[in-house]
Amino acid sequence: MLLDADDCQLVLVDYQIRLMPAIFENARVTANAQRLAHMARIMHVPVWGTAQTPDKLGPNLPALQAAIEAAGGKTLDKMHFSAVADGLVDWLRPPARKVQAPVPVRGNARSLPKHLQRPQQQQSQNEEAGPNTVVIAGCEAHVCLLQTALDLLEEEFDVWVVTDACSSRSERNRDAAFDRLAGNGAELVTTEMVAFEWLRTAGHPAFRDMLTLVK
Repeated sequence: MLLDADDCQLVLVDYQIRLMPAIFENARVTANAQRLAHMARIMHVPVWGTAQTPDKLGPNLPALQAAIEAAGGKTLDKMHFSAVADGLVDWLRPPARKVQAPVPVRGNARSLPKHLQRPQQQQSQNEEAGPNTVVIAGCEAHVCLLQTALDLLEEEFDVWVVTDACSSRSERNRDAAFDRLAGNGAELVTTEMVAFEWLRTAGHPAFRDMLTLVK
C-alpha cells in the first residue's frame, strides 16, 4: 500500500522554540519537518500544526510556522498531550461534512472486513469527510506525537509516521515510540518515502520541485 496525495493530510506536532534545542538530532528533524510542509504545499495536501502550551514552550519555530501558513494551514494550541483531545479531529474531519444516514450491511459481523465492522454511521461520516490518511511527525515522539497518533488510529484514520522528522530528548524514548506505534498499526516512513509516493512518477508536473526539496 502506497501513500496517495489525494487522500492525505499532514500534521506537524510541537516543533516549539523552547523545546527543540533539547531534542535529539533537532537540526535534522526540523529540516525534514520543513521539507514535509513544503512538499505538502506543492502537492496540495492540507497541512496542520500543533503547539503544546505555547505560553510556556513558545510558538513553533518561525520557519516551520511560515511553511505551514504558506501551505494554507493553521496551528492548534493545545493543553492535552494528544491534539485529538483539543479538537484536531474537527479540523481533519469537519463536523459540517459528516453524514448521518446509516448504511445497512448484511452478514455475520465477525466475517466482515474491519472497516465494515465499525458502526455504520461512523463509516458514512468517514467516507464523506475527505482525506482519511494522516501523515504525521513531531516532538516529543514518545509523548505528544505518540498520544496524538494513537488517538487518530482510534478515530479510524490511517496514520503514517515520518520517522526522520520525529524525535525526543533521548534516542531511547524516540525509538520506543516507533516500536509502540508500529505495534498499534501505524505505518513508519521517511520524508523521501512520502515525497516519492505522493509523486508516484518522474512524469508528475511537481517532480522537479519535489526533487529539489529532497536533495
